[in-house]
Amino acid sequence: MSVEMNWGSIMKTVLSGLLILGLTTTSSVANAAGPRSGEDIYASKCIACHVSGAGGAQKLGDKAAWAPVIAKGIDVLYTSTISGFNGMPAKGLCFDCTDDELKAAVDYMVEQSQ
Repeated sequence: MSVEMNWGSIMKTVLSGLLILGLTTTSSVANAAGPRSGEDIYASKCIACHVSGAGGAQKLGDKAAWAPVIAKGIDVLYTSTISGFNGMPAKGLCFDCTDDELKAAVDYMVEQSQ
């Protein structure tokens, strides 16, 4: 029985280590390949809220909804995206996104919604 318990402890430790390694490697690989495009960030992260309007998010392409937001100026949009604003959490919960990648995603959404 103690052999089984030790085996279980070893497996938990190994699996935990692999999980941490996988998360670290995934983040490093994404950054090592260079910055992702705004469209890529939108398609992999932002789409979750900006296609459905979840949490009050403006839907991509909805010119009427985006007009007052765009009127605030691009720097305000960047700051709101990075720091969070109303229903949008900081970085839109994309913690592996760089500020430049988030800005590119904002640029992409604005371009698609004017």
